[in-house]
Amino acid sequence: MKRASTEKLKELLAAVKLRRTKARMAVLNGLLEAGGPCSADEIHSRLGKTGPDRVTVYRVLERFVEAGLVHRAFVQKRTWYYEMADKCSEEQCHPHFTCSGCGLTHCLPGMSMPMAQSRYKGFVIQHQQVRLEGLCPQCV
Repeated sequence: MKRASTEKLKELLAAVKLRRTKARMAVLNGLLEAGGPCSADEIHSRLGKTGPDRVTVYRVLERFVEAGLVHRAFVQKRTWYYEMADKCSEEQCHPHFTCSGCGLTHCLPGMSMPMAQSRYKGFVIQHQQVRLEGLCPQCV
């Protein structure tokens, strides 16, 4: 995926009232270039030696989550995967499909899932994430 323009990065940060820093610009660009969910370690690797250190990447991602720019899409093997929050609502994230053959995870923003309704007294569902597993077209 091609590098996001500096203007687009500035607009995204301004929209959530975050100061533009070199680390934030780099992490945001790395996430946009990924084009889908990725871990903090994957973003750190994408940025290379000239990018911020691993701890800074984690801190920037957490700040993005707090601001609502990014969200935690899912956990896989005890690792959070992050993505831009523009295709999700406060209550529901679009479904994700993880291929059990190649291990890649794909976003399915065009697929809608009904919100679950709790049958259990005292349980109030506030946010729903759906992750589907199977074989992608390349692994069938």
